[in-house]
Amino acid sequence: MRRNKLTSAPDTAGQLKQLLRPQQRRLLGALALAVSASLLFIWQCYLLSTLFATWLSGSEQQPGTLLKAVLPWLALCLLGRPVLQYCREQLSLRASQQIRSNLRLQLLTKLAAAGPGKSRYGSDGSLSSKLLEQVDALDGFISRYYVQRYLVLLSPVLLVVATVIYSPLAAAILLITAPLVPLFMVLLGNAATAASQRQLQLLSRMSGRFLDLVRGMATLQQLQATERATQAVADAAEHYRDSSMGVLKLAFLSGAVLEFFSALAIALLALYLGLGLLGILPWAKGEIPVPYQGALFILLLAPEFYAPLRQLGSDYHAKAQAEAAITELSPILHSHAWQHPGTQQLTLSSAPQITLQQLHILTAEQRLRLAPVSFSIHSGGRIALQGPSGCGKSSLLHALLGFVPYQGDILINQHSLLQLGLNHWQQQLGYMAQHSSIAAASIADNLRLAAPDATEPQLITALQQVELWPLVQQLPLGLNTLLGERGLGLSGGQLQRLALAQLLLRDAKVWLLDEPTAHLDGATAYRLHQLIGTLSQGKTLIIVSHQLHGLDWLDNVIRLPNPAVVTTNGVQHASA
Repeated sequence: MRRNKLTSAPDTAGQLKQLLRPQQRRLLGALALAVSASLLFIWQCYLLSTLFATWLSGSEQQPGTLLKAVLPWLALCLLGRPVLQYCREQLSLRASQQIRSNLRLQLLTKLAAAGPGKSRYGSDGSLSSKLLEQVDALDGFISRYYVQRYLVLLSPVLLVVATVIYSPLAAAILLITAPLVPLFMVLLGNAATAASQRQLQLLSRMSGRFLDLVRGMATLQQLQATERATQAVADAAEHYRDSSMGVLKLAFLSGAVLEFFSALAIALLALYLGLGLLGILPWAKGEIPVPYQGALFILLLAPEFYAPLRQLGSDYHAKAQAEAAITELSPILHSHAWQHPGTQQLTLSSAPQITLQQLHILTAEQRLRLAPVSFSIHSGGRIALQGPSGCGKSSLLHALLGFVPYQGDILINQHSLLQLGLNHWQQQLGYMAQHSSIAAASIADNLRLAAPDATEPQLITALQQVELWPLVQQLPLGLNTLLGERGLGLSGGQLQRLALAQLLLRDAKVWLLDEPTAHLDGATAYRLHQLIGTLSQGKTLIIVSHQLHGLDWLDNVIRLPNPAVVTTNGVQHASA
């Protein structure tokens, strides 16, 4: 059997490149549009410099005639550049939207494949933050930085080539001063990367803590601890605010430094060209090395030469943010959950017989999670699993659900579970955990999660069977009553009855119940056990429970041994 494992994730740059590969054509199209806009800018500067140089030189050519000849081309440049820029932004945005949508789908698929094991990636609040905020943190890198990092090479090269035609020395000044901008960008960017990663980790922890407090609001109110919880949230928010201001401070500092060096370089170039036009350069006194038209052309080009560098510096924090986000998402993206190998479809027309033969489960570190156990449950048999904490009761259910690898064999009507198609098998199972998976939706919508085509009379019948209909009937909106997060609005016992109603609507032949009454008081747990006994007749049922109060209807109780004191050669035998 293969083990669940997390492979070592590749470097962040490689991961980002892999994410962008499906949208490479759009991004390359955006780059081509940006380069075209740079070419139009060069042509625009040439036209303007020629026009003003002709006017100032007192040429015999009529100014109006020249203006009429140049004006259509200037209009093309002035209107064409914004159009090209808009098209570039649209291509980049669409690529970003598609990449982030695919990434969310990939993350959800990984989490679904992990099943109950998704908790190792963080709490529900932390996972929500990763799927929303941290995926969206990639937007700036995709829509702005990716194209800009290539444009920062191509656009200056085009401008330098145009400058060399008029003045190799001016081109040399541009090339000498250009490295100052990326040098300080890298120095400040490394600090921004570390700060962004700490910020995302802080946001993830704060999201998880806030969600836990909201879910436990009823308990906090009973313990009169709401003020303490409120203060804890306020302190966490204040700490997050201070941290956010620190990241912004780095971003603003980076922008200010880049603007300073860009302005300094342009001033140096303007000084050289101005002194040259006055003929007072120390090495060329009385000479004009660059004529007015060429000097004006170069000065018009100079700000655009540094603009891509400044923009890249401004967007560098987007790269830092994306690297921090992808680092947080890597454990999920590069997880390789065990894949159930079966493909055979086994349709159950009645409750099946389930046989476990020397079944044992190992952890990823090859430690015994479930000691070897063998037992058989006849068709419609109902048993309970008991044992000390950590003996593998829930792991056994997870193996039956097809989420974890195992040693030994599980037979369903004499068919090995490993040969059965996972999706088809899971569709015939009913699973109920300690905490019901109730969505923030109406009661009817929650019930239809189990049976999308169920009619209202069928929903009412299910609620009547679990003794929840009298309560729902008294609610002003009845079945359309909205529940809050995790079923807020119903008590723990009522939520478990709602989950039991979902099982009834699902009409599964096998019920797997993982301590459904663990957090209920004694009287509520007893009544729920009695209801399960009445409603599960004709089902093959396995229930994990530390207490047998109200479970007198069971066919057998199997006690699992503690893996810590059982050798891998020991086998627990039982039958039901």
